Amino acid sequence: MNPSKRSEIFSRLRAANPEPRGELEYRNPFELLVAVILSAQATDKSVNLATRELYAAANTPAAILQLGTAGLEKYIKRIGLYRTKAKNILATCQLLLERHAGAVPASGEELVQLPGVGRKTASVVLNIAFGQPTIAVDTHIFRISNRTGIAPGKDVLAVEKKLAKLVPDEFKLHAHHWLILHGRYVCKARKPDCPTCLINDLCEFKRKTKSK
Repeated sequence: MNPSKRSEIFSRLRAANPEPRGELEYRNPFELLVAVILSAQATDKSVNLATRELYAAANTPAAILQLGTAGLEKYIKRIGLYRTKAKNILATCQLLLERHAGAVPASGEELVQLPGVGRKTASVVLNIAFGQPTIAVDTHIFRISNRTGIAPGKDVLAVEKKLAKLVPDEFKLHAHHWLILHGRYVCKARKPDCPTCLINDLCEFKRKTKSK
């Protein structure tokens, strides 16, 4: 894909949604961090249902530690892998208190040292909570990057590096959200909704769907 086409794609996505927002509910960087940890292999809807009740009871590292394993699991048991996630969240809370005075660090290097936090989670937190132009590659972004030709790659890391290199700087801050939302609601995995897609004429996908 040539640079002018890629730029036009993001221009259209921006025009349609100038200030995109993620669908996880949070009020501060810590709540966002916990929500993103919980969101692995889970829907944002299920995470929001759990965190609404959890954060009403405990929304700081110290308060969640006081809940203990059983107390935390009670709030998140509707979410897949909840036992592992509870263990990671409690360990993360402990490290935040010991190393960062309870605050979420605005550094990728420090974030990935926290249990349950990988590159993708760190990128999401840096982008949403701290306004850094990171692009976290989830299944939606990986699919769209390859399907459209925006930034094809064999694995998540390859796509992440290509996006960092190829997405024009003016679009990098919101590229993460534009691509995720487009993948979630338009360029869906099983059957992309090509007839309603606003970048249909720019996309390089060869098997586009047609109107009924």
